[in-house]
Amino acid sequence: MRLERLDAERVAVLGGPAAAAAEVRSLVAGGASVAEEVRVILEGVRTGGEQALIDYVRRFDTGGQEPRPMRVSAEELDEAITQLPLELVAGLQVAIANVASVAEAGVGGDRRVSLAQGQQITLREIPVSSAAVYVPGGRAPYPSTVVMGVVTARAAGVIEVAVCSPPGRDGQIDPAILGTCRLCGVERVYRMGGAHAIAALAHGTDTVDPVDVIVGPGNLYVQEAKHQLSASVGIDGFAGPSDLLVALGGEVGEHELKLAALDMLAQGEHGEGSLVVAVSSSGAVCDALAMLLERLVLERATVGEASFAIIEMEDARSVVDFANAFAAEHLQLIGAELEALAHTIRSAGCLFVGSASATAFGDYLVGSNHVLPTAGAARFASALSPRHFRRTMAEVRVGDAAAKLAAAGAPIARAEGFEVHAESMEARVVENPGQ
Repeated sequence: MRLERLDAERVAVLGGPAAAAAEVRSLVAGGASVAEEVRVILEGVRTGGEQALIDYVRRFDTGGQEPRPMRVSAEELDEAITQLPLELVAGLQVAIANVASVAEAGVGGDRRVSLAQGQQITLREIPVSSAAVYVPGGRAPYPSTVVMGVVTARAAGVIEVAVCSPPGRDGQIDPAILGTCRLCGVERVYRMGGAHAIAALAHGTDTVDPVDVIVGPGNLYVQEAKHQLSASVGIDGFAGPSDLLVALGGEVGEHELKLAALDMLAQGEHGEGSLVVAVSSSGAVCDALAMLLERLVLERATVGEASFAIIEMEDARSVVDFANAFAAEHLQLIGAELEALAHTIRSAGCLFVGSASATAFGDYLVGSNHVLPTAGAARFASALSPRHFRRTMAEVRVGDAAAKLAAAGAPIARAEGFEVHAESMEARVVENPGQ
């Protein structure tokens, strides 16, 4: 475990909380550009279709082995559930119910506005027709990502929801992912991963139906593919390595410190590239936490090569300023002093308040979504929610307001050089002579 320490004096030399936040962000190097490699893959699938997709799956997913059929059969999905431990199924059912309840609360209805001239505008929320959730493979299966993506899309009103996940060398997707797909009611599951999977979902092939929106985490190639195709298909954002900031009040005791250390080490399980940070206004708290981390990490083999940092700030307000500048994917506030300032937090992917509110609960089943903005994007982006699968369309009814609107609008059109725009508006007055 690599642990960096910035004391209050060093923070002052850097220039304060915002500068310290930038310094901590620099501990994780940016990924190398894969833009050109991804561009070639995307173009290959776009022009080569199904055969190109199969070739890429063979090359990148199955290690040269002949791929199985791209789409997983209904029988395989049913069989996968029987392979899951009962406690896993029970836990997934709790997660599905909680995520659905929170997501459904974020779905709005139509809103009608009546304006001064007499016209009415109705803002209609409409779900997209189809969506896909990318579920990473790699070191382990991630059934929780199936829940976060699929359940949220369903709550938004999307009827056709697909899932894709990279197969292993045996050509199969882990039963935990397949079984979760069946629990979530998914009928379309594809054995494919990487940039080529994103290309297939965006353009369609003989066996892969194109979708309107693609969401979900993935490696740099997946994220770059989503980025390059974002003019053709909706995406949730660019998901980089995970990060956590734990803000500790100066009054926290030994029990709270251990919980914070466990939360930080848990985040370290996400591996290389992840950034795990603690901040406090107490030098004694920072010292005790550093020693605790160094002791506990020796007993926990799953903690990966994440970057750890502990920052000492001048006071509680500076801690909040640092948190807002850092814009963590996950932010935890522990200690009465900081918990009372929760309302002043404006930049976090998800905010966890109180020592009981572990980020790990949010990763799985508390109800909030774990697909969150990373790398400081919480300054302007939000967690995955129904809004990623819905768009707003205005329905306009001018009626008797035509005369007043034409009188106001025609001069604007003429000022912009659009004479026929003005004529079009004024024609409505002629057609309604009584106005």
